[in-house]
Amino acid sequence: MVDPVELTKIVETKVCRTSSRKYYRFRKTSFYGGCATADCLGCNLRCAYCWAQKKVWTPEKFGKFYTPREVSEKLIKMNYSLVRVSGGEPIICKKHLLELISLFPENKLFILETNGILLNEDYIEELSNFKNIYVRVSLKGVDEKTFEQITGADGKFFKNQLNALELLKKYGIKYKAAILVDLFTENQITNLGIPNLEYETLIKYPFVMKRLRKKGINLARE
Repeated sequence: MVDPVELTKIVETKVCRTSSRKYYRFRKTSFYGGCATADCLGCNLRCAYCWAQKKVWTPEKFGKFYTPREVSEKLIKMNYSLVRVSGGEPIICKKHLLELISLFPENKLFILETNGILLNEDYIEELSNFKNIYVRVSLKGVDEKTFEQITGADGKFFKNQLNALELLKKYGIKYKAAILVDLFTENQITNLGIPNLEYETLIKYPFVMKRLRKKGINLARE
């Protein structure tokens, strides 16, 4: 079973170097109405439906290291008002992330997409110093059992995700929770009791569907 905290330590040795981090591409995307995106390597979960698993889970084989300055320049050059880090888990390599966010002017909204596992109070307090961030926490289940089945991590870490939402609210950071709607019934999602949930849709790549079947995970909605 995956321990996200211990896995983070291992991943950091592969993707973090002083204030630099490994990325595998920079691109213009249509998400959020259009944004500049940097795809990072390394994650502390092993989600069954991860579309980027080949690269993200074996970061030693892909990409290269970039400084915060190099990343910010690439994203700003794309000339979008929204920027984001996607692909892997962006809150790994904390020093890199905080410096990266600081390099964007206030007219650039930094969208932080995360599983929230590492977002403890100290981390969130530091993020609250920035006025140009929006945090999107991708929930990996509706309870401990489904979280464990999907991520391969101990179900107790599902509470980390919920705690992150509470702390984001406490510190006045703009945020929203998102969930992959294909895997859960309407009742399961409603019972979470989280308002204004954003619905994500499963990318049904053949290798993703094969992995879901292997783990005994069925689609709740076709």
